[in-house]
Amino acid sequence: MQKIWQEAEAMQPELVERRRDLHRHPETGWTEFRTAAMVVKELQALGYDVYMGSDALVEAEMMGLPNNDVLEKAMARAVSEGADAALVEKMRGGKTGVLGVMKFAKPGKTVAFRVDMDCNDVEECTGDTHRPLAGGFRSLHTNAMHACGHDGHVTIGLGLAKMLANHKEELAGTVKLIFQPAEEGVRGARAMVATGIVDDVDYMFGGHIGFKATKADSLVCLTGGFLATTKLDASFKGESSHAGAAPEKGRNALLAAAASCIALHSISRHGQGASRINVGVLQAGTGRNVLPDVGLIKMETRGANTEINEFMVSEARRMIQASAAMYNVETVISEAGGAPACVADHELGAEIKALAEATGGFGEVIDYMDLGGSEDCSYFMERVQQKGGRAAYLMYGTEIAAGHHNSCFDFNENCLHKAVAMLTELAIAYTNK
Repeated sequence: MQKIWQEAEAMQPELVERRRDLHRHPETGWTEFRTAAMVVKELQALGYDVYMGSDALVEAEMMGLPNNDVLEKAMARAVSEGADAALVEKMRGGKTGVLGVMKFAKPGKTVAFRVDMDCNDVEECTGDTHRPLAGGFRSLHTNAMHACGHDGHVTIGLGLAKMLANHKEELAGTVKLIFQPAEEGVRGARAMVATGIVDDVDYMFGGHIGFKATKADSLVCLTGGFLATTKLDASFKGESSHAGAAPEKGRNALLAAAASCIALHSISRHGQGASRINVGVLQAGTGRNVLPDVGLIKMETRGANTEINEFMVSEARRMIQASAAMYNVETVISEAGGAPACVADHELGAEIKALAEATGGFGEVIDYMDLGGSEDCSYFMERVQQKGGRAAYLMYGTEIAAGHHNSCFDFNENCLHKAVAMLTELAIAYTNK
């Protein structure tokens, strides 16, 4: 154990350098061409069998894709910033998922680790105390920032890949490293799960930097409270007219969209568990003196379990359609993202805690923490559990400069090598089960 922790700590300068490079070059969901190309090359160099593009996800299951113009510009930018053009081409259409597989000499279990790669639609702050600005690694891209620590997650994933390649003799069975696009908006996991890549997995591990574990040198062994969620976009189409001369000839899409927002927030909460609804975007109209013929809302539902969330979705669709009918406009409702709920495996959490305490690598080892949000790693975890495997989600404790998704978010990079060491310990322990 001590050797692994020493090796991981010695990697810290390399980890920091990679994290800061990724922070300077953030890429939003389905546009992670530079990041994914980097991952592919690193995994190949370490001897992994690598699957990417159409081999790593099912196109029909991709949710919330940007339009083709956005994707093409992101591809060109990635190449201009050093990405391998041939690899980027293989990811055309936003197919940025990557899977690395390594089989070991001894028979054993199949263990998978999932890493998310995308950034947020956030303009990074420019305050004097913001460390990425002072350190020269603030985002180079407009309205794109790693404000949730996924730059650290990719760094941890590649650090783990290197450690496992260096410790082949201690491992058994098979390890799968899953680098997932488009976690923000819970859009990316479903398409990778649909390939069957975790159907043979015995143990599945996910993790996150300092979400609620904001104390340095701590580890949360098990995270629960994953809410099922559905992200919906609803567009409204009416008929425009002169607002002064002929308002009676129009059909007002703005009012339909606005009425739906009010109606959505009137949906009854569920008595069997937590339920949530939120409209985050309302756009409508074209001009001051034009009766509005277009409207758009972007909203989400959440539930403590899939059944509660489905109730919220059904009611949301009914409210939107009723609001459109009230103003005699058409509406089209599309799903932009989603994730199931996931049941925490407390027995596995206890095993992880015992292993973490035995390493002596953390000042504080925490049994369990409730997320109270949604994370599409739950797609992987749920599928593994359905197939008879076990799954857990960890949190790597660290101080943060501001909350997740805040423009001044930053974290203490000392958590990187500790996460790499802990995941290496898990890989060795669970492939040999």
